[in-house]
Amino acid sequence: MTILIPSIGSCTSRMSSSERRLAERLEQKLDDDYLLWYDVPVGAQRSHPNFMVMHPRRGLLILEMRDWSAKNIHRASEQNWQLFSDRMLSTRPNPAGVAKQYAQEVFEALMRDPQLVEQDGKSQQGKLRFPWSWGVVFPNLTREEFTRGQLERFIEPQRVLCSDEMLESVEPKALQSQLWDMFPLMMGGLMTPALLERVRWRLFPALRLQRGAPFDDDDASAKLPEPLRVLDLPQERLMRSLGDGHRVIHGVAGSGKTLLLSYRAEHLAKAHTPDPKPILILCYNEPLAVMLAAQMQAKGLGNRVRALHFHKWCREQLLTFGQELPAPNMPVGAKMDEMVQRVIRAVEAEQIPSGQYQAILIDEGHDFAPEWLKLITRMVDPATNSLLLMYDDAQSIYGRSSSKQFSFKSVGIQAQGRTSILKVNHRNTRQILQTASLIAADLLTDDTQDEDGIPLVHPVSCGRDGPETIIVRLQTFREEAFKLAELLTAAHQDGHAWGDMAILCRHVWMRDECASVLQLRELPHEARTGTGTFDPGADSIKLLTMHACKGLEFPIVALPGIGHMPGPDENAQEEARLFYVAATRATEQLFITVSRTGAFGRKLVSDK
Repeated sequence: MTILIPSIGSCTSRMSSSERRLAERLEQKLDDDYLLWYDVPVGAQRSHPNFMVMHPRRGLLILEMRDWSAKNIHRASEQNWQLFSDRMLSTRPNPAGVAKQYAQEVFEALMRDPQLVEQDGKSQQGKLRFPWSWGVVFPNLTREEFTRGQLERFIEPQRVLCSDEMLESVEPKALQSQLWDMFPLMMGGLMTPALLERVRWRLFPALRLQRGAPFDDDDASAKLPEPLRVLDLPQERLMRSLGDGHRVIHGVAGSGKTLLLSYRAEHLAKAHTPDPKPILILCYNEPLAVMLAAQMQAKGLGNRVRALHFHKWCREQLLTFGQELPAPNMPVGAKMDEMVQRVIRAVEAEQIPSGQYQAILIDEGHDFAPEWLKLITRMVDPATNSLLLMYDDAQSIYGRSSSKQFSFKSVGIQAQGRTSILKVNHRNTRQILQTASLIAADLLTDDTQDEDGIPLVHPVSCGRDGPETIIVRLQTFREEAFKLAELLTAAHQDGHAWGDMAILCRHVWMRDECASVLQLRELPHEARTGTGTFDPGADSIKLLTMHACKGLEFPIVALPGIGHMPGPDENAQEEARLFYVAATRATEQLFITVSRTGAFGRKLVSDK
């Protein structure tokens, strides 16, 4: 049995009864190694074929469905068909031409990738390395009716699947054979797993995992990023199957939560335009909010989707609706708390309106206090009731949600039956995840709870290998900073951009010390200090505190001062969470330096 992407249950509102029947038949009759998509945007042109079927040994097949019956087909031709509907005569394009056009668009998109094109062999050179074709499904037209109407003059009969050929009683092999008879003779080639990943990368831009500016599919000279990485099939199915209402996704670090959130925001913005109410993305950390805002701007959605960190949003609410801000001379922590409370009180007093947003999407929701979540649920428009919450309690580093046990129901989030779990870590190599787990292993034990609770989920490595973590023992922190400058310089000489690198520090003084060394070595760098601008996309080494790195990722991450963790007055478990978050920001290489021999430093050095 194959799996449909998206799930049938999530397509109920847009599937016709005939489409649902075909989807169910294909799910039931196709073997496990088939892949099946319904009404997904394909390629840079975002074409929407009804169904796309893919098989590693068979190839790729585009299927167009038409609900027409013998009674309402008045006249057919190569170009157009005339149909009776409610005693009115209408003209529609020949469905064979529509299916062929979609297949041609797919073919042209794939032909742009040299690795998908056969380079050798006289007969196959210059062709796709696997078969591709198209067909038409008539769920209300029998084969006899198709023949009696002489419709084979306008559609090749082997390219048609009729209603009596997709009955529940039809044998799976018979249905599969009929689909693959739609392919021209002499087409050959196999679709290896690597080729399949390239095909999905080419056809589904929303699945791409890459840093920096989006790849320009319209630019024939654009250099392909290597390796080409995409969401895996379970992630894609979840992404395309998110329905209306409240949704909660529990995901381990590196499981693609932020990418899913970004896709969801883009989907909602494009599916419901024009809509007078904006879409709001909220997160705790400012650098993540800046990155998400830049993504939405690059996609042309800056006027529809706003991305803010929570406290900036609270400040904007107070200013927009004429509420007084906290006294400027208050301590920062107390000022932030007071600002939140003022928003809560103003909403309760109806001085700040609720229901302001078409949808709200919360990233890194484990850093949000329960009262924050309760406030946010009130800001969603009741007409859409669209809320998405991303959560991983293993990454809760602010002592809020993890220290206060609460249910989603208690803060107004309808999680029952609307919860998904992502266990596979795609961001990190096996070596990086092993290093992170050395310190945080006790945090990563599965904690099974009901759907309304907050489980701890153990990450599963995707199996991607990379270089071993480099752990260096030194005498002083100053020496650590110089060593990291040396390692990052070597990485740059090996071809990594400066913007691929980040130094993540436990304390501000560590960040400042590392910045002074980079300045001395004349290496381009940018420190996130909490004042002024911070550009995550600039080609410079980023210096951030461990608290500020949430939701970000870099190919190369350096962690200095790990021997100082945990400090004398610091909670070991909370420090382990912080180390886990920082280490799992690296996608390819992790550098760690240790001078003082605190508990974490001893563990890492002794494990070498």
